[in-house]
Amino acid sequence: GCRMCPLGWLGVASLCLGTLWAVPAKERRKAEKPKAELYENLELDNYDVTLDNYGDILDLSNYEELYDYGDLVPKIEVGTLAPRPKDPKTLPELGESTAGTPKLQPPSSAGPMPPAPIPGQGLPSCLLCLCLGSSVYCDDAGLEQIPALPPDTAYLYARFNRIGAVRAGDFSGLEKLKRIDLSSNSISWADADAFRGLPSLQELLLPENRLTALPELPRSIVRLDARLNRIPSAGLRPEAFRDLKQLQFLHLSDNQLDFIPVPLPESLRSLHLQNNNIQTMHEDTFCDSQEQGQIRRALEDIRLDGNPINLSLFPNAFFCLPRLPTGRF
Repeated sequence: GCRMCPLGWLGVASLCLGTLWAVPAKERRKAEKPKAELYENLELDNYDVTLDNYGDILDLSNYEELYDYGDLVPKIEVGTLAPRPKDPKTLPELGESTAGTPKLQPPSSAGPMPPAPIPGQGLPSCLLCLCLGSSVYCDDAGLEQIPALPPDTAYLYARFNRIGAVRAGDFSGLEKLKRIDLSSNSISWADADAFRGLPSLQELLLPENRLTALPELPRSIVRLDARLNRIPSAGLRPEAFRDLKQLQFLHLSDNQLDFIPVPLPESLRSLHLQNNNIQTMHEDTFCDSQEQGQIRRALEDIRLDGNPINLSLFPNAFFCLPRLPTGRF
């Protein structure tokens, strides 16, 4: 019987040691838990920023402002409201922009809204989406329309949703908005005025939707991507791009265009029209036939492959270009 005693003592001793070690481990887990929960809630994996996701052009001057999460991560949880605008002058603007949209109506009490609660009022986008600085991330959030956005929004990503239309008031008052990415939605129409009043808009990304017409664009636009829609030539206003003096990238591939939308601004660098129904072009489409010494240095990327046009029939259309268009010769 006594020969078993040492083993019994060993068992008790190991049990005690186990409980002694378990306490600090438990405490350690408890200490780590809030941090882990915070990162789980944030779901930052969904917002990996890569060139594939956000196109080939990244404005590096905005890079720090856009993607420096260092100081924000510990403080922000999903469901928090938009950060207060840094410049107090922006506060009255929200009062003005709220008047037009039913969603943003102030409380029924008469008189102007008090300035303190304004940044959090009527901003469901920061409950549905992730608001970081001046960027709002709404990818794959089940949206059926453009959410109300904070007044200082500069970058909106609302890809992979079920948005069916863009209405005239959806972006009203958002004077700082530089990029709108609505890729892979179900947008079948956009009001003519939906984007025209945005003075800072540089990039409008609408690929993989169901558009049959393009809305008017602001003069500030640098990049328009409306690939993989259903836009016929009749869906473009006459001379739609002539006055867009900042436009560098015009990507309308995989649509139903019958002709090249001329005149094209001198600023244009890249024109993608592959996989349309373009059969002919004018000899002045790219070059001014009257000005033999013209060289159009900027326009060096023209894609016309996947169209029924035979480019060999229009040799005079290319004399001013640094490179021949891609297509069938």
